[in-house]
Amino acid sequence: MNHNTPLPLRHLAGTGGRPRVLSLAQLREHGVTPADAAERPWQQILPGVFLLHAGPATSEERLHAVLLYAGRRGGEAMITGLAALALYRFTAAPPLLALQHIDVLVPSTRRLRSAGCARLVRAQAPPRPNEVTGLPVAPVARAVADAVAQLTDAGTVRRLLSEAVRGGHCEPAALVRELTAARLLNRPHVVDAVESLVAEGRGIAEDRLYDMVRRYQLPEPVWNVDLRVPGGPHLGGVDAYWPDFGVAVELDTRAPRQGEDEEWSEYARRREALERLGVTVIHITPRKLRDHAEQQAAVVRTALTASGDRDPAGYLVVLPR
Repeated sequence: MNHNTPLPLRHLAGTGGRPRVLSLAQLREHGVTPADAAERPWQQILPGVFLLHAGPATSEERLHAVLLYAGRRGGEAMITGLAALALYRFTAAPPLLALQHIDVLVPSTRRLRSAGCARLVRAQAPPRPNEVTGLPVAPVARAVADAVAQLTDAGTVRRLLSEAVRGGHCEPAALVRELTAARLLNRPHVVDAVESLVAEGRGIAEDRLYDMVRRYQLPEPVWNVDLRVPGGPHLGGVDAYWPDFGVAVELDTRAPRQGEDEEWSEYARRREALERLGVTVIHITPRKLRDHAEQQAAVVRTALTASGDRDPAGYLVVLPR
């Protein structure tokens, strides 16, 4: 085949809205040699990856090129970091064309280096990707952690974390888990943002709990109270308490950070103390409230109904928290 011979690539190199990007291996499958490619007005935008037209690549073409480069030889690869958040339509993330690098997540065993606009991020056990606009994209919590790893501006970090939670993309605990795994919680600007995030996440979860009680017409509890034994020890706070039924709900918004074992032990001691006094304690996670509110309402309703079949709870002092 010489450079005057039409190449069988018109369905990709022409119009039609498809990204005009192919790897060298794909070109060979079409009978195109490296010499043939060199004589075409094509660009090698990454090692072994060609843009089949002159001029700048579109954002979609850059994404496809990065995935072709990182996923060659059958390896797993997915978009992560700020590029992934742009695909998830985060307003706090820059537009794709403004990004100098596109982060791509690959297994740690891949023997490949960052090149051009492709910046490799390695993972011992890569998560299962989501499909966004037909591309494999890391889950939001992982993408945020990979973005934060490259950022030093506290305001940007705070905005990304806040949008992830406010936008319903993921729960605070999932974000903190990824930030912890990435060893980012030793950075002061990240810790400050996480503390704000956890507080904001609890506020959102409390609003969902209020909504669940009223939407599913549960009896009105007393909200956000401390429980004490008369003349005795403090038993801890709960988010909702039904004194006539001896039922309490506690939102489990624990963040998996250092000291998690101690925090869980405190949760367990408090629950055991209340249950010894005849109080049924229901732990609900923010995710369950978000995704399965009706089911959680049924759990609470069942506990309230069952209270008539057990001994009354011991008398407790209920104080505002």
